[in-house]
Amino acid sequence: MALGFIITSFVTLFVIIEPIGITPIFIALTRGMSAQKRRRIGMHACLVAIGLLTTFGLLGEALLNFVGISMSAFRISGGILLFLTALDMLFERRNPRREGQAAHDDDHDPSVFPLAMPLLAGPGAMTSMILLVGQAREGAAGSVWQGVIAVHVVMVAVVACAFLLFQVAAPLDRALGKTGNNVITRLLGMLLAGLSVQFVIDGVKASGLLHG
Repeated sequence: MALGFIITSFVTLFVIIEPIGITPIFIALTRGMSAQKRRRIGMHACLVAIGLLTTFGLLGEALLNFVGISMSAFRISGGILLFLTALDMLFERRNPRREGQAAHDDDHDPSVFPLAMPLLAGPGAMTSMILLVGQAREGAAGSVWQGVIAVHVVMVAVVACAFLLFQVAAPLDRALGKTGNNVITRLLGMLLAGLSVQFVIDGVKASGLLHG
């Protein structure tokens, strides 16, 4: 499996899952809790997210085939979805929604909802897993499963980054400040916009619409 594909997979999932952007929401959802309870909630949320993303990575393409949707069509629609997510990040429309979710979930364990889903394993991350696994299966020079496993290892690494950030959430939030968080969010949004357009281009090429 090419190193370039692994790097692209990591960047795509890191931008979509956005561990840095989720960390302030984790702080809001766990405010007033002990360090031990915060650690337990963070671990539970990450494990649930890994389970959901693994399911979509392994079974997502089979589900598409069952309902009669080609990977080319899904690449194009997935690219459009990711582009809309990028616009939300660039124009700061994600944080108000996330903060609204946080405000309504103070009275119960937030590890499954909203942390695991839809913050960590949201529609964009699920879409990305299906697309990346599809690319791995089509482009693998050797074992197909080598590429599939590589995508899932990268996904676990990104979720692990989120867990590590959860452990240093409070000091990290103070260090970055509002300006730092805004700059990082917009930078990730620009990267995601470029990656989403590439998904659309790859889908159009694979569909054969440009041939002839």
